[in-house]
This record gives sequence, C-alpha cells and structure tokens, in this order.
Amino acid sequence: MTSKKTEYDKSVSAGTPSDPVTIPRFTGRDLPPISRLLIQFLPPLAIIFLVVSVLVNPDGVASVISTLRTFVTGQFTWLFVLYSLFAVAVCAWLIFSRVGSRVRLGGPNAKPEYSNFAWYSMLFACGQGIGLIFWSVAEPIMLREESPVVQTLGTNLAGNGLVWSYFHWGFTAWAMYCVVAVCLAYSHHNLGKTLTFREATVDLLPEWSRGGAGVVIELLAIMATILGLSTSFGFAAMQFTSGLTSFTGLTSSPALWLIVIAGFGSVAAISAFCGINKGMRILSETNSVLSIVLVVAVFVFGPTLFIVSNVTESFGAYAANFVAMSFWTDAPSTTTTLASWKDSWNGWWTVFIWCWVIAFSPFVAGFIARISRGRTLREFVSGVTIVPSLIVMIWIGVIGSAAIYYDDLGGRAISAAVGSDVSSGLFVMLDAMPSIVGSLLMVVATVLVATYYVTSLDAGTYALADFVSAPKQSGPWFRVILVFSIASVTTVLLTLGGSAVVDTVQTGTIIGGAPFSIVILLMIVNTIRRLLKRDSVIRELEKIINNPDPTVKLKDVQN
Repeated sequence: MTSKKTEYDKSVSAGTPSDPVTIPRFTGRDLPPISRLLIQFLPPLAIIFLVVSVLVNPDGVASVISTLRTFVTGQFTWLFVLYSLFAVAVCAWLIFSRVGSRVRLGGPNAKPEYSNFAWYSMLFACGQGIGLIFWSVAEPIMLREESPVVQTLGTNLAGNGLVWSYFHWGFTAWAMYCVVAVCLAYSHHNLGKTLTFREATVDLLPEWSRGGAGVVIELLAIMATILGLSTSFGFAAMQFTSGLTSFTGLTSSPALWLIVIAGFGSVAAISAFCGINKGMRILSETNSVLSIVLVVAVFVFGPTLFIVSNVTESFGAYAANFVAMSFWTDAPSTTTTLASWKDSWNGWWTVFIWCWVIAFSPFVAGFIARISRGRTLREFVSGVTIVPSLIVMIWIGVIGSAAIYYDDLGGRAISAAVGSDVSSGLFVMLDAMPSIVGSLLMVVATVLVATYYVTSLDAGTYALADFVSAPKQSGPWFRVILVFSIASVTTVLLTLGGSAVVDTVQTGTIIGGAPFSIVILLMIVNTIRRLLKRDSVIRELEKIINNPDPTVKLKDVQN
C-alpha cells in the first residue's frame, strides 16, 4: 500500500471496471449540517474577536492572561507533571507489550509510505525544529546558574542548564506528542475514522453527549492549531529577520516583517499545494541536511574538546536525574498563594513548556499520524520518541555547550544578548566562532529558521484541513487558503501590535493547553480501551477497512 488513496484497478468478472476505493474506508459518522457550520465558522469568529480584543486593549487582555497563567501554574503544576508521566508510561507500554508488536497502522498488509529518513525528517520538522532554533542556546544559557533538582555535576554549573534542556525537549516532550499521535493514527488508519480528535474520543462518552462533545472537542483543536501557528509564525518572522540583519546590514522593521511573512506564506502555500510527497518531504529532508551541517560544523570548528567533555557529563547527569526531574512539582511553593507565575520556576519552564506541547499537539500529532501508515505501534512509538530524542540531545549538547564556552570567553556577551532578545542567542553564538565559519553558519541558521517554520506551517495546514473538512477530502487550493488565512492573522498581530501582542496571544494559546489536556486524557483512555478490546472481529474489520478491492464489502461492525 503506497498511498492513503490507493486505487484498485481490478475488474469484476462481468468485465466492467470497478470503482476506486479510498483507503482507509470511512466508517465514522458525518456531522449534521448545524455542527459542520459551527466547526467551520465559530473558530474564525472567535479568533477575530480575540485579535480585536488584544489590539484594542492589549494591557487589559495581557493582565487577564497573566492572571490565568498564574492560576494554572499555582494550582495545576501537579496535573501537567502527572500528564507527562502518563504519556511516558503509555509509550513504554506500547513499546514493550505484545499490543505494540501485533498492531500495524493500516492493517497487517500495510507498508510504510516513506523511507525512514523522510519520515524522521518530516516528524522532526513539524514537531520541534523551530523550537530548538530558539531554545538550544537560550535555555542552557538562562538556566546555567538556576537549575533545581540537578545535583550531580558538582562545580560544573554550566552543565545544569543543558540537563534541563534535554528533559524539556527530549524524550518526555516527544512522548507527549507521540501518545496523541497514536490515538489519532489507530483511530484513522485501522478503524476508518476521520483524522480528528472528536472521532478518536467521543465513543468513550455516553451516546447522548457525543454530538455536542464532538463539536466542542473539534473547536478546541482548530483554535489551538490556528492560534499556535499564527503566533509561531510571528516569532519565526522576527527570528528570521534577526538572522537576516546579522549578516546583511538590513534593519529590522515592520516592513521587513511583512516581506518575510509573505515569503514564508508563499513557500508554504506552494508546498501545501504540491502535497506531502513533494513539497513537505523535500523541505523536511533539506532541513535535516542543513541541521547536520550546522551541528557538525559547530562541533568541528568550535570548542571540540569542551563540547565532548560537557556533553559526556551532561548526558550522564540527565540519566541520573531523569526520574527526579520527571516527578518534580516544587511542592514547597504550594504552601503560599503565588502572586505571579513569575515567582515559580515551573511557571517559567516546565509548566510553560508542557502547556506549549499540549497546545501544539493537535497539528503536530495529527500530521505525524497522517504520515505513519504501515508501521507497527512499537515501530511508531520507538521512532517518534527515541530517535528524535537522541537527535535533540545531540543538537542541544553541541550547540548549547558551544554557547556556554563562548559566553564565558566573551564576558557573558551571549547571556546579555539572550536576556535582551531570546531569538538572537544562536546568531550571537555563531558570530563568536571563527569569522568565515561563523558567517557561513549564520546564513545556514537563518535558512533553517525559514525552512523549519514552513514545514511546521505545512504540517499544521494538513491537520487543520482534516479538522475542518472531514470526512470530505480537502483539496490543494483549500490548504493554500488556510496558509494565507494564518499568514493574515500573523500580519495583523505583528504589524499592528508588535511582539508584545504576539506574545500575549501565544501565552493565551498555551494556557488553553490546560483544558485541552483533559480532552487528550480522555482520548488516550479511549485508545487504550480500544486496543484492549481488539478481538478477532475488530481485526477482521481492520482488514476490510484497508482492503482496496471494491468487490469486498465493508461490514457493519460496531467497536
């Protein structure tokens, strides 16, 4: 099986050509007209209302969002910690249990659609590529002298920030993406449901509530996707501009932001129109090659001995402290009411990043699920968690260690730059390298900002198209319209309000991760129930759903 829309050209005995069959065959429920209208029109109206509110009264909205962030941090740190542990536990179960080896996405005869290199490139690009460009320098620098829990590095305080960076961007974060992707992938590829959160969740709920609950679930997923992509688009435009000005002499301005947004949007639109097999795959593989070039060059031409030594120590410290970091909630902070989320270390870091992962799960997990047909659950989970985690740790270890070395060498110049503008950290570090190499790598890093975000936007567009149009197939022009809609929201936020407004909306989106985590937990429980109830009837249903022969009829089997 090489495509989700494989067509079977076999003729029936009478000699009449058979009708093509879309794989997997749809077994879900179409939405009533009123529900479809709500899903299509409420999110744009709500987003317009939110954007106008922020632009009209930025300080007032920012104050409300800050208060909500303080409430979430003070009252629900334990929830996010337990949620992350649950995600890790479910992934471990799928890797080591018989279920993981016996269940293949798309049925027993399905084959992977993409090579391992293309698959890893696409899932990494849509998941964390742009985040690592931001934080691979900033987090190790910002946490080098403020790192709770980590105790094993002794006097090497510079390594403490690396350990937390591995934790925040490594295995646990990928497990949180993976467990959501597993739910969507099994529901879609094996049970013939649409690639949506509602159909992966609602059959756990009472029959009478499924219609309304499905609409609410889908609205949350759509809004998280649009706002997450729009605000990330704004920050990507600013960081790309920062990289561009570092070696061209141009001055950052709203006009330049508009040009960058138009460029990003155009490339993403072309990629979305061309499809995954051409646009997305080519861009993702380009990302991977440029990322390898960047990391290898920093390792070879940078402080190689220091990098090797620091990575060795920090990898060991990460392994030694993983359990303690995973369970850490900073319990003493709960003895008093937080005046502000800024008073909590977790408010700045773990809670913030886990909320970010949850808020971005709809489009990241939706896209990963789409491209993973043909792999067993064990292969899927191992590929989505272990391999990207190792890549992340090597990336952060090399880039972060080099940043720490040059920060000390330059009298904490990188620390000062990061304190002023987080997005500038990587470029300031590269500028500290030997001149010719550093200049070339600044160009590479700037291109990476663009290609990583374009692939994220591309992935988000595919997921969003499924959420909005399912069970109908979205066409290429519809995806292009979605790209330019997201670019329009970004333009309004960035040009009329600036970075402060973009930051306010992004923080609001991330706070939305709190209620959305409940939806994800329900979906995970429902998927576990489905897998445990998988009997001979369900296995036969999976075969029929993924059989391209139109002479084979889809039985009415309830699961």
